[in-house]
Amino acid sequence: MFARIAIVAFLAALLALCPGGVRAEGVELAQLATRKAEDGLELSFTTRFELSRAAEDALHKGVPLYFVAEATVLRNRWYWRDARAAHAERTWRLAWQSLTRQYRVSTGGLHQSFATLDEALTVLRGQSAWRIAEPKDIDDGGSYYLEFSYKLDVTQLPRPMQIGLQSGFALSTEHKRTFAPDFSLK
Repeated sequence: MFARIAIVAFLAALLALCPGGVRAEGVELAQLATRKAEDGLELSFTTRFELSRAAEDALHKGVPLYFVAEATVLRNRWYWRDARAAHAERTWRLAWQSLTRQYRVSTGGLHQSFATLDEALTVLRGQSAWRIAEPKDIDDGGSYYLEFSYKLDVTQLPRPMQIGLQSGFALSTEHKRTFAPDFSLK
C-alpha cells in the first residue's frame, strides 16, 4: 500500500516538473470574418494562444519570435486547378528589449513597445480590417474560398534552436472556408 502511494506521489511530482505541461499548446481561432469594402476584401481574425515556457525563455534570452498570418483567396474551377485570386501575408516580430525592459512588436516599419508580455501578445492575437484582395481580383459571379493560416514561424529562429525543436514552439492553425455571395464567410 505504501509503495503505491509513493509511486503515485512520484509520478505526480514528475508531471508537475515537466516544462510546458501547464500551458495548452497550439492556436485556437476564435473569430474569422471577411467583408467586402470599396477598396477590396477585408479580413478580421482573433486567435487564442499562450507561449510555452521554452518560447518565453528564448524570448527573454534575446531571441525574437516571428508570427506569420497568411490569407489566400482562391476561385473554384471545375476544369482545372483552383485559381489564386489574391494572396496576403503579414509578419510580426516580438522581441524583448532588455535595456528598456519592454517587449517590442514590429510589423513592416512600425514598432510598438509594451510593458508586459500579455499586452504584446494581445496585439499579436488578432487583426481587424486587413485588406487581403483588391476589388479587381474578385468578381461577384465567381465561387471563392479562403485558406487562412496563423503560426509561430520556426524557420526564422536561429539554426541551433531549430535542431531538435521542442514541442512548445509548435503554434499554428490552418482553416479553409467558403465565401457566401456577399463575400462573408459561411
